[in-house]
Amino acid sequence: MQIEAVTSVTPELVEAFARLLPQQSPGARHPTAEQLTAIVEAQGHTLLIARDAQGTIVGTLTLVILLTPGATFGFVEDVVVDGAARRQGIGEALVRECLRLAGEQGARRVELHSGNHRPDAIRLYERIGFKKFETNVFRRVDQ
Repeated sequence: MQIEAVTSVTPELVEAFARLLPQQSPGARHPTAEQLTAIVEAQGHTLLIARDAQGTIVGTLTLVILLTPGATFGFVEDVVVDGAARRQGIGEALVRECLRLAGEQGARRVELHSGNHRPDAIRLYERIGFKKFETNVFRRVDQ
């Protein structure tokens, strides 16, 4: 397995996201090459991928570093490992690399959300050292 930060968008990457994101959330969009390029080029964003021994993209994670007057912190989104490649340490490797990169960028805390329908992911995050933080999460979705 190899973890790498995406530096350019290829058709392989677009296909991988179309395959992976619905495994996390059935309603997830299939990002276009332009959308993925915007993410890769955005300051403070790191798009990580995991490749298996054959070089196939089998996992992804997005790290966003947020700078506010009160803190520098990381936020993690879209952690997905292909169903056929789970339980091989890929998710853990992605998260550990994310934490390393966040620390290099001055983030003293890293946050993420995980739905209760993903108990394996929750166990992974807890095993790595994430703690459940009681808060109110508010969301507004414009149609």
